[in-house]
This record gives sequence, C-alpha cells and structure tokens, in this order.
Amino acid sequence: MKFVMTQAVCPEGMAMLEGKAQIYVADDQDPNHYLDEMKDADALIVRIAKCDGHAIGCSPNLKVIGRTGVGYDSVDVQTATRMGIPVVITPGANNRSVAEHAVAMIFALSKNLYEGQKELCSGNWEIRGAKKAFELLGKKAGFIGLGAIGRETLRICQGIGMETAGYDPFLSKEQVEGLGAQYYDDYEKLLRECDVVSIHVPLNEKTKNMIGKKQLQDMKETALLINCSRGGIVNEEDLVWALNHDVIAGAGTDVFSEEPPSPDSLLLHAKNLICSPHSAAQTREAVIHMATMCVEGCLAVIRGEKWPYVADKNVYDHPRWAGK
Repeated sequence: MKFVMTQAVCPEGMAMLEGKAQIYVADDQDPNHYLDEMKDADALIVRIAKCDGHAIGCSPNLKVIGRTGVGYDSVDVQTATRMGIPVVITPGANNRSVAEHAVAMIFALSKNLYEGQKELCSGNWEIRGAKKAFELLGKKAGFIGLGAIGRETLRICQGIGMETAGYDPFLSKEQVEGLGAQYYDDYEKLLRECDVVSIHVPLNEKTKNMIGKKQLQDMKETALLINCSRGGIVNEEDLVWALNHDVIAGAGTDVFSEEPPSPDSLLLHAKNLICSPHSAAQTREAVIHMATMCVEGCLAVIRGEKWPYVADKNVYDHPRWAGK
C-alpha cells in the first residue's frame, strides 16, 4: 500500500501508517509535478494543495483522496466521483479552532490592537486616543452560514454578551431561532443591520463574490467583516476599496482568493485589516484531529469500507463499489 502526501501530516497521523504503508512526502502542492509517484499510489492526502482532474486521471491505482479539513474546493471532486474515488474530509475536527480564530479577530479589531501596537512601536503614543476601540457587549453579530463552525462561533459570541443573527438557506426560521439568533432570509439585509458579520459558507458558484462593493457599501460604517471560510467569497478588490475609503471600520481574513497571496497584494496593505495565513484550523488540537481522522478514513476506504465522511456520497454508486 502506498500513500502520497503533498505535505506530511502531524506525527500522530504518520504513526498510524507505520508498518502499513509506503509513504512518499512530496513537499509540493501540485501532484502533477510528481506523476511518476502517483502512478502506483493507493491514497493521496492533500493539505493546502490542489488536486485536479489531470492528476487524478494519471493515477490508475488511486483508491482514495484525503483532505485534512472540511473544505474541498481545491480537489476535483467531480472527476474523483466519476472514477469511484471517495474524497475523505474531516468535518468537526477543526470547529472550535476556527471559531476561536474568528472571535479572536473580532476582539483584535474591536480593540484596534494591530494598529495600536504598530503605531506604539513607531513612537506614536497618541494612537491611544484614536477612538476606534469599542465594546462588544450588546452589539449584533451576524452569521452568514450556520453549519458546525458558524454555530460554534455564534455560541462564543453569545457567551460574551453579543446579540446574534443568522442567515442560512438550508435552515428554517425555527432552527435559527432555536440557536438563540434572529432569523434573516436575506443575507444582504443581515449585512446592513449587524455590527459584526462572520462568514461561514463554502466556496461555490453561488457564494463566489457574494459580498462585493454593493454589499460593503450597505454595511454600517462602524461594522466589521470576518472571513475564516474561503477566499473568493468576498471580492478582494472591493474589500480593499471599502477599507481604504472607510466604508466599513475593519475586516479580518484568514483566507485569500490566491494562496499564498503575493507580498505586494493590495489586500495585505489595506487599512484596518487583520489577516492570517489560512491558519485558523492550525491549532495543535485541530491538526491532530484532522490528520488522524483523515488517515483513518483513507485506510477504511482502501479496505473497501464505505467511510461516511466524504465530499460526495454519490461516489458509492460507482460500479467499483457494487456489492460492498
């Protein structure tokens, strides 16, 4: 049995394969660069990497693709499903870590911590009087997407005394209100009325650029926008414009439309922005949970088991799964 990894998983995950599999760690985000290694691979595990249809098609022995995370837009799931190859994901493994990261960004922005430190270190003590900091108690936090991570973030915000509101096209009014949140059937209205908006939806054709110049203009001038979901959901060019023209008070992003972003990216140098390198899910605890869950799922699939945590369960309708 052979596992190819774009990058090595944590030691706890690697230990699960000791004595069971030959392992090739590419330290390269694109499997197309090592197709000779992919020819006899039973499993491919990707982290922050791309796995396109060409790489899958050039891997005749491939039985499973593992993604250490819940997002799978970097993997050509359609091609994998067509070939009967499950794409294993790790739902729930990083919920708390991403939620805490989103709330950390909310705190940092509401207290103007980044600009305060930067200006203080350059000798500007008077930044203390910038009057940008504000309390979160009683402010309304809106959530676009109330899956597991969105709900966890919502609960933390409720715990610090914030009012909460939610938009999720897959949840009913009763379900949203059952979370203790005000229900919105229109995310643009939520954007207009909330003091903080946190995004927790996958990237797809419906969510790409769902927040652009129009939506940013409609937000409160004092509002904060947080994206720990996927790059491309917020139009980056429009966000730069909104930040630099004080259309909104600030933004936090852990994700980018191109990763890694260029050091001269205009977004990285926008006003009132705090950013991180797609690291919200990279706490010690989450990394271990994601790696071990991913390896366990890949091993199960190779044994012929229909592992439940896959990107597209229709893969099990493929002839290669008949009778299993």
